[in-house]
Amino acid sequence: MAVTPGRAPTGGLTRDLHSPVRAVDIGRRDFIKLCGTTAALLGLGSAGIPRIAQALESAAVKRPSVIWLNFASDTGCTEALIKASYPNAAQLILEILSLDYNETIMAAAGDQAEEILDHALKRGDYILIVEGGIPTKPGYGMIARREMLDIGKEFAERATAVIAVGSCATWGGVPAGDPNPAAIKGVREALGVECINLDLCPVNEGILVATVVDFLLTKRVPELDQHGRPKIFYGQTIHDQCERRGHFNAGRFVERFGSPEEELGYCLYKMGCKGPDTYANCSKFRYNDRVSWCIGAGAPCIGCAQPGWVDQFAGFYERLPGVDIPGMDGVAAGADKIGVAAGVVTAAGIAAHAVGTAAKRRPDKNPSSGGTDKPTGPAK
Repeated sequence: MAVTPGRAPTGGLTRDLHSPVRAVDIGRRDFIKLCGTTAALLGLGSAGIPRIAQALESAAVKRPSVIWLNFASDTGCTEALIKASYPNAAQLILEILSLDYNETIMAAAGDQAEEILDHALKRGDYILIVEGGIPTKPGYGMIARREMLDIGKEFAERATAVIAVGSCATWGGVPAGDPNPAAIKGVREALGVECINLDLCPVNEGILVATVVDFLLTKRVPELDQHGRPKIFYGQTIHDQCERRGHFNAGRFVERFGSPEEELGYCLYKMGCKGPDTYANCSKFRYNDRVSWCIGAGAPCIGCAQPGWVDQFAGFYERLPGVDIPGMDGVAAGADKIGVAAGVVTAAGIAAHAVGTAAKRRPDKNPSSGGTDKPTGPAK
């Protein structure tokens, strides 16, 4: 039920929110939360909230068209989207935008669904979201007696922006793992188009919301990395931002599940964590209403944000070789000696600290006594 809003005094937002809230039937509190959270995800701070509110207001009036195509996938990204509640991504996609086609959640089916899709194609001027890899070998991926590859090319050509969500769409994902008989590829490679790749399996709905809002704000594609991913979301490794990083630096590792070390939240590197080679910000975005994420829940990162992770990181509980330990030149974390080596460095640091402390407490020289030590006595 819509809530009649007034002016919002918090977060630097002072503009009137009547129009966008009424237009999309979102309560005032939820709308402010959506704007504030999205501003934070985009790194805009509270100063960016009015701009986001204005962009969403304009979108709510005109409702930009979104075509969501599903190819070779398990629809996990759609599930992640429609079950989100903080921010409510479903409100953005279903109410602020016009989701004209998504075969998983739409009521239409069969010929009626195909007519809707055909009408959207003729109209053009839509944001194309693709979920799932694209079989490039004839006969391995068909929808309504047409090749998925042909459908993808046709719709990408008339889109204002193309967004690939989830690792299946960005490079092929699990369906593209060896031996890949269908020759499944990601959207960019299969269709030969520039697109925004939003990795992870499934995509984090917060990243999708922020990316769509950013496009509504700027009308352009954000700065991308070499894999076509927005740098603002994929610019640092899981390892760089991990809540267990302090344990890694100190050489404290979980050696087996169910151990006291696991209960203490020690580093999961020895249990196969691929965080040092995986670029994503899961620890900040989190899942399930921002409650937790894989490592936070006690599971090692399997690297699902990295292209080729299914084969590259196969053996999800096998440790990643060649990971440098901070402060230890030439020592890598690929061997069982990592804990011992890190422990030696830690012990050396403690010893150095002790020496420094002793030096600070050393009695001062007494010039009047010919250089003999003068006890300092207890601190008062």
